[in-house]
Parts: sequence; structure tokens; C-alpha cells
Amino acid sequence: MHTTELNIVMAQLNMLVGDIDGNTLKIIESASLAAEQGADVVVFPELSLIGYPPEDLLLRPSLEIRINQALQQIQQALPELTLVLGYPRHRDGHLLNMAGVIQGGQLVAEYAKQHLPNFQVFDEKRYFTAGNAPCVVDIQGLPVALTICEDIWHPGVMAQARAAGARLMLNINASPFHIDKPLHRVEMLKARVAEGQMPVLYVNQVGGQDELVFDGGSLALDAQGNVKVSAPTYLEHLAYVGVHYDGQQCVISNEALYPSRERLESIYQALVLGVQDYVNKNHFKGVLLGLSGGIDSALTLAIAVDALGPERVEAVMMPFKYTSAMSLTDAEQQANTMGVSYKVFSIEPMFDAFMHTLQDEFAGTGRDTTEENLQARCRGVLLMALSNKKGYMVLTTGNKSEVAVGYCTLYGDMVGGYNALKDVFKTLVYELARYRNSLGEVIPQRVIERAPSAELAPDQKDQDSLPPYEVLDEILRLYIEEDVSAAGIMQRGFSEADVKRVVRLVDVNEYKRRQAAVGVRLTQRGFGRDRRYPITNGWKQGL
Repeated sequence: MHTTELNIVMAQLNMLVGDIDGNTLKIIESASLAAEQGADVVVFPELSLIGYPPEDLLLRPSLEIRINQALQQIQQALPELTLVLGYPRHRDGHLLNMAGVIQGGQLVAEYAKQHLPNFQVFDEKRYFTAGNAPCVVDIQGLPVALTICEDIWHPGVMAQARAAGARLMLNINASPFHIDKPLHRVEMLKARVAEGQMPVLYVNQVGGQDELVFDGGSLALDAQGNVKVSAPTYLEHLAYVGVHYDGQQCVISNEALYPSRERLESIYQALVLGVQDYVNKNHFKGVLLGLSGGIDSALTLAIAVDALGPERVEAVMMPFKYTSAMSLTDAEQQANTMGVSYKVFSIEPMFDAFMHTLQDEFAGTGRDTTEENLQARCRGVLLMALSNKKGYMVLTTGNKSEVAVGYCTLYGDMVGGYNALKDVFKTLVYELARYRNSLGEVIPQRVIERAPSAELAPDQKDQDSLPPYEVLDEILRLYIEEDVSAAGIMQRGFSEADVKRVVRLVDVNEYKRRQAAVGVRLTQRGFGRDRRYPITNGWKQGL
């Protein structure tokens, strides 16, 4: 009886969207390295030639020419290998999300994605036409099926492939991270394995792309649903999977497991990778941020240093007369601990100049949020001036709780190119700060323990304007992430006053969120691609 022994490599790579030439070279280099180490087959992620998500780059008229050139280059460079990779492809007037198989320098088979996700951050029906047929290809005597990402989340594709003769499933992915997603993937894959009675190799991409972070974590499951091979999360990696086929059953013949990350570690690494790739892929020299002595900027600084190194991070303290000595001390301590450049610029002269200019207009009025916002805007002007002069991108530091209720100032503390904490509720900010300090204390303990304050007025505390964050965050989670109505939230024990106030603040501040910096997505309902509400609308509040 004929037997097949294959060494299949899951090539978990970090691609740059739109860089077809660079991605092609990366595919060739990675496959060549894998071949040197004994690979027979190398499998790359979904749309690996163009990167994911390519969005309206898919509409460019030169797309097909560039993809064909890239495929020809790969075929010529690697005639001895079998390669599986993803790319967009026009067929009969339709654009397909395709997986292709290259053997002996020839494109021998193609599979079109059958299930096109069109929810949350996904817009694939805007671009692609769905396929409707399985693809089974013979690789040295082993019948192998192909699927692409969303396909594997649906019942039916495994049975379809099995009926077409497949005994191994290769599933190529661009699956973004959200909290607890790695656990859901494993559960889903076990269900698919049980359906198809064959091993599955799940190959995911890694890297940050605007607000999305792809965590990698590629997996190989045997026909009993056991995870036999795993790749690390948040890192590029070539994972080797030995496969034995006796003509009846396909067996994974090796075991190589990376330990899974704990929940907070995984979230923190997603934030680090999101910042790292946004800065590096957009060719910024580094980042700078306002370091206030508060918890949000403290955590943002830690993330930035872990992402880029201290030599590429600058912190700026911009005190006013309401800034406490404690804040000045704690900010300087953290900057020194983390080894970043640290400057102090008082905003009082700027603020006074603005107030002098506006004194006639403001005559006869009392102080209100206008003066508080003006302080924030003075700081924003300073940060953007430094950014322009030095070529460093500004990291803004507002968390999801603040962004949700508009507890932030347009053209003030909202200025910046990227926000690591955009999808991080305030209560999670504290958890992540404690987690980061467990690796080595970098955030002064007093910053974590003190009551949060914007320090825009004497003795100001966040809870003067907002419910306690434990209450606020749960109301926000129910309203934003679960779409529970105001009445439904009240039925869960929250006060009518708190619920109506919070819901109203969320609804009326859509205009601010629309102008906010892009930031890392952690939940299944982040602001931006996930939650698209009209700014101008007459929907009854909270229903």
C-alpha cells in the first residue's frame, strides 16, 4: 500500500497590506528557508499576496496585472516546492478570494472562498463573489482540501471536502484578535474536525493593520480533535507539521506546542503589536505622548516602550496650576524608570495668552468647561508642534470609557495618530497596569491607587462627572457591546438616573468618536469599523 510522508510548514507571517512586491519576496524567502529545513509543502495565510484587509485596494484597475506577475515570480522561484497561498483573482467578471496551489512551478488548483463574512469589521461582500465548490488537490498521493478563514466557521465545508475525497484540510486565515478569540477558535476547530473526520491545519496571519491585530496562533489538530502543533501568538513563525497518510487515514506524526498566553498577557501583547506595526509600517521615527501622572498615559507609555524601545519614545509633561505635585513626581519617576526622553512645558503662558485674546468675548461669564477644554487644547497644540518638528507620531491616551461618553476634548487630549487604549475600558486599564507591573514595576504604584482625575479644575475627580467606573463600564458594555436597551440595563439593577445619563452621553457624542484617532480593537464591538451609527439621527435615546 502506498504511503505518503509530508513535512508541511504553516508560514505565519506579518504582511503589509498593498505591498504585493514586498509580500511576494517575503513568501519566496520564507518558503526557501522552510525548504532548507526539509519542508515539502508551505502554506501561507489568506490573501497573503496583498495582505488583509485590502479594502478598496481591491478596486484598483492594476490589481490583476500585479497579482499575475507575483504568481509568476513565485512559480519561477520555487519549482521544487508545493505552495498554498491566498490572493484576489478575477474570473468571468467576478472578483474571488482565492487560495491557489503551486506545484512544480505551475498553478495547478484554485479554490474560491465560499462564506464571505459581512459583519463586525468584515466587508467581503462589498468586493468578492462567493465560490460554491470544494477543491481537493493531490499532494504526493495525499488528497488535500482547501478552505479560507470564514469557511471553517460554518458546518458543511468539512463534510463537503470529505465527500470530495479529502483526507486533510488546509485552512488559510486572516483572523483578527478579540478578547477570548483564541479559545473560541480551538472549540470551533474541534467541532469541524469531528464533522470531517480528518486533521485540520489552521494557518493564521500575524501583525497589526490599522485597528486590527492578527494574533497568529496557527494550529494543527489531528483527526481526534487534539491540538498537536501550535505556533506562538503575536510572532512570525514557521511551524512544522509532519503528516503520514496510509491511503485511508491521515495522521499528524509530530507534536510541537507553544504555551497559550493568559488573558491579560494576550490583551497586552495585542496592544503592543498594534502600536508597533502602526508606527513601523507607516514609517514614523517614533512616538511622543503627554504624560500626565495619570493611569491612562502611564499605561500608554509602557505599551509604547515595549513596542518600540525607549529610544523611540518621548514623554511630555504639560502642567497647569491645577496639576498636583504628585502628578509631576509620578510622571518623572515613570519616565526615568522606562528610560525615555522627558520634557516639561508649562501651558500657563499659552492659556493666559488665549484668555487675554478672548477676554472681551468672555466678559460677564463664569468659568465652565470652556476653560477646561482650553487647557487640553493648549496641550494638544504643543504635542502636534513637537510631532511636526521631530517626525514623531502623537499617541493619544483616552480609554474606551472616556471615548464612549465624550469625556475627552476635540483638538485637545484627542489629538494624535493612534490610540492604544481606544477599546480598553477604564477598569481594564487598571488590570493591565497591574499586569505590566507584575513583569517589573514601571508604573508608580501611587498612579494605580489614586482616584483618577483630569486635573482641569481644583480637586477635580472623574467621578464628579461620571458614575464609578465599575458601574459605568458595565452599563457601557451592555449598551455598546450587547445592544441592551436602557430599560433592559435598568432591569439588571442599575439606577435609572445612571443609565439614562450614560446612554444619552454615548448617543450624543458620536460626532466626537467619528473624529477620534484609530486604535487597537480588542472587543467584538469597538468604535469604528464595528459600530457605525449616524451622527445626525432622530432615534429615540437608549431604545
